[in-house]
Amino acid sequence: MPKTNTMLAAFALSITVALAGPAFAEKMKATLDGKSEVPPTTSAGKGAADINYDAATKKLTWKVTYSGLTGPATAGHFHGPAETGKNAGVAVPISNIASSPAEGSATLTDAQAADLMAGKYYVNIHTAANPGGEIRGQVTK
Repeated sequence: MPKTNTMLAAFALSITVALAGPAFAEKMKATLDGKSEVPPTTSAGKGAADINYDAATKKLTWKVTYSGLTGPATAGHFHGPAETGKNAGVAVPISNIASSPAEGSATLTDAQAADLMAGKYYVNIHTAANPGGEIRGQVTK
């Protein structure tokens, strides 16, 4: 009888693990506009980024939507590390930003992951009229 109980316990554990699914992904977002740029722009453009981060795999995934820019988006990036009101270099490029929505993913380094979780990343969309960035939004949980 003990062998049967051990087998049932092992079976129950395997079912529990199978149903648990993937690790919990941290949900984040960014609301993009011209007044959040540094320095601010007068752009009527608006945007949003829906972001997921899986700490177990360090995988960052995103969907960025935008409208109302002064012209076509020429570049898009996650920048950091920087708090709101500060500028920083490119941390992760958004390669397909020319059309909305732009979706993608990247695997972060330990340092990038720490900066992201500390709220020190922002999303920036650039245009020809605003090469330094037309709309921007800080990534928040």
